[in-house]
Formats: sequence, structure tokens, C-alpha cells
Amino acid sequence: MDGSTRTRRKIEALRPAAQVALSPQIGQDFDWPVANDAEQFLRERIARFLERNTFGRKLAGRMLEETATDLFEWVDHLVLAPEEEQALRGSGFVPNPQAETFKGETVYECPRTTLPRVILRPGTRQSPSALALRPESVADFMARHGLPGEPEGEPFSRYRRITVAEEDGSRLEAVERRAYRGFETAPLQRDELVNIIKARELWGTRRRSFSSDAEGIRAAHQTLDRVLRLVGPDLACQLFFEAERAYWQSRNRAARMQKHRQDQLGLGWGNHDHHTFRCSREHFVDFVEFLLKLGFAKRERYYAGAEAGWGAQISEQPVAGIVVFADVDLMPEETELDFSTHKLPPSPRLGTVGLWVGLHGESLLEAGMHHLEARFDFDFLRAQFRESGVNTMSPFSDFPFLRQAFTEGERWPVRRERAERLLADGLITREQAEQFICEGALGSHLENLQRHGGFKGFNQKSVSAVIAATDPRKRHFPPTAAAA
Repeated sequence: MDGSTRTRRKIEALRPAAQVALSPQIGQDFDWPVANDAEQFLRERIARFLERNTFGRKLAGRMLEETATDLFEWVDHLVLAPEEEQALRGSGFVPNPQAETFKGETVYECPRTTLPRVILRPGTRQSPSALALRPESVADFMARHGLPGEPEGEPFSRYRRITVAEEDGSRLEAVERRAYRGFETAPLQRDELVNIIKARELWGTRRRSFSSDAEGIRAAHQTLDRVLRLVGPDLACQLFFEAERAYWQSRNRAARMQKHRQDQLGLGWGNHDHHTFRCSREHFVDFVEFLLKLGFAKRERYYAGAEAGWGAQISEQPVAGIVVFADVDLMPEETELDFSTHKLPPSPRLGTVGLWVGLHGESLLEAGMHHLEARFDFDFLRAQFRESGVNTMSPFSDFPFLRQAFTEGERWPVRRERAERLLADGLITREQAEQFICEGALGSHLENLQRHGGFKGFNQKSVSAVIAATDPRKRHFPPTAAAA
């Protein structure tokens, strides 16, 4: 069996069991490709660039040694000479005529992948002539690296850019995006800055604890409606997830440690891959509606099987570049339902997801995200975390194109009233209730994820295994990297 056949069969094993409609922006085919030729094309050009750019070369080394991240995952775009067009197309890239550029240059992208884009610029003598990195904040990146000058583009505007280093016909740039896919700066409109600041404040200060989850969900939608009136869905989405990452980070030690490491290089969470929320059966549809109002489109819908006891709706916001994995308990007879639109009835028992929500609250409210998945050099992060006393669970995906593993779960305290409510409903035993009250329960993780070939999909079968491994009823952690 040749390598391409093996890869194709592995992809078949990862294919979701069902699909739902998507907006035309994303497409309806979830058999995501592995674009190895396209990635190789980009990596070869990046290597050429780094040979001519000392700052970029040193930064790439620091990223790996200090943050366990690959410079490739921070690349926003490359600028190449028009003479590269044939090779670019041959590796799988196609032009995107909708992409805005300052001088009308052609933008190329590799469809249905996570790979950086390419601009073909006439008059380019050395190729690549420019490489743009995308930290969360250009100002933070400048401050950490002592860069002079001022960025092109106003603070909080849709696109900002700064030249980091020029050498031997190579220009390293840093760019910042705010819910914008083009390449043109634009001034803020009247009252736009005030509205952005107010929207950030509304997300950052919103109330999360309520007498009932139903009241909390209504309040979240009310806040969303206010933010939408201020800034619209795309920017509302970006600002919401900035606030959600900050809240999750405040409750996870591994996240704080890694964020600090990345902040030392002025990077922030610009390497985020997807955000995972856990929802009750009662409010899952409410959360999906929340995402749709933020401009998300539905992607894969996972039916993990009768034995797994859970399902997930994956959604993507194409302008803000945010992907969400939303988990919910499912009963065996519900695997044919579109549970993203049909409200699920109460269940006589709790699976892993439902119990987590019962103990900690809805991810949209008090609990926050279950985990953030960010892109790293998989082996480097495991080794660096182990040296810092942070253990990693055994990988639940270990393919050439997808590797995934959780850090050990953060153990959160459980409020007595939550445990007593589950006990009164017959959903946990008295022994389990006392265990949760005394010892707490698994709360959140940071996920170490590495992709190759721009693969956008997920490993459905093995995700089920790790979901089971994080069940709060398990008193002991699963095998870790340190013990493996």
C-alpha cells in the first residue's frame, strides 16, 4: 500500500458521520483535504526568506525554544513574484478575486485548508519579498521587540501593519486584523472607536452567575444584541472570543503559563485553532443560536456513537477566523436528530458533558470554555511543559496531519448547591456528591494541537476516547506524557 493510499484511508476514518448545510462562504464538503504539496511550497519559500532575514530567522528559533510554536503557524501571508504563479497554482492555490489589496494585486489561497495566503506583486525582484506575521496585537509585538516607528492603520481599526526588519530584499512585517480578511488599511468611522471600546467592555464585564441558567442565557443574548447594534456580527465575534479566552485563562494554570510565554514575544493567542464549549441539553440550541447571531456557519456535526454518549456541532466564523466545537450529551436514539436545531428533552442520566455542566455551569455562563486548542510544535510543547511541571495526557490523535493531546485537567471546586441539585434529581449518588464537594472535579484544559497539510478536520473516534477520559466521575487522571 503506497503512502497516498494510507493517508486517504486515515482521512476516511476521520470523516464525520453526518453533515449539515453551510453558507456558501465555507462550502458543504467536510472531507477536508491534506494539502501537503501546498504546505511544502510555502515552507520552501519561508525557508528562502529566512535565509535572507536575520531578524526573522532568530525569531523563528526563539518561537520554538521559548513558546514551542512553529513560525509557520504565525504567518499571515507571503508576497511572491508573479513568476511563481505557475508553481503556486500547481501546488493547489487558486486566486481569490474578492480579497481587497491596496494596488489590486492578486491574492491566492489554498481552498478548504488552514494554510497562509499568498500575494503576487508585480515588480518583485526577490521572491519572497515579504513575509507577514500575525500576532494578536501589533503594538504588543512592537513593545516586546523594541521596534521604532508607528504602525500603518489606526488603533482598533480593521487592519494594521508595521515593518519589523528589512534585509537583502526581504521585508518582515507584523499585521493585526480585526474581523477583516483583506489587506487594506482604513480609517475608523465616526463613533466607531467608542463603539468598539464599549463592546469590549460589555463582553469583559458581563455577568455570568444567575439564579437559573435560563435567566443567564437570556442575559447573554441581550448583551449580544447590544453589541451587535454597536459593531456588527464580525467584530462582535472577535471581541467575544477575546473575552472568553481571557476568562478561561484565568481558570487554567497551563493556559496562564503558555500565554505568558507567548506574550514575552508579543504574540498573544494568535495561534488559536478552535474553542470548545460544553452545553446542557436544555440550552444547546440556545448556544447555537448565539453563534449564528455572531455570524457563524455550521460545519461538521458529530454523532459519536451510542457508546460515547455525546455529540458536537462544529461551527466557523469565516471573517473573524474563529472555529467553535460545541459539545452536548446525546442518547443513542438521538443520533439521527439535528440536535443543533431540535431542542433536546431532559435525560434520565448524565454523560460526561452533562455532568460537567451540572457541576460547573454552562460554558456560555459561569464555567467558561472547557478548553482552547492552539497550534504548537507538538513534541516541543510536551517536553517544555513536562520540564515546567505540567503533565500532558496521552495523545488522542497521532496522525501525520493531526496530533492532539490535553494538558492534565484543572481541578475546579464544586459548589455544594450544584452537587445537591444533581443528587436531588437522582443524577449522581450521595458518595459522588460528597466526592465532588470535597475534592472538586475536572474543569478545563489547554490542548496541544499540531496540523500538517492545512488539514481542517478532527478525529471523531479518538475524541470520544478523550471525552470519556475527562469524565468528572473518574477520580484519577488518565495516563500522562510523563508516565507514558
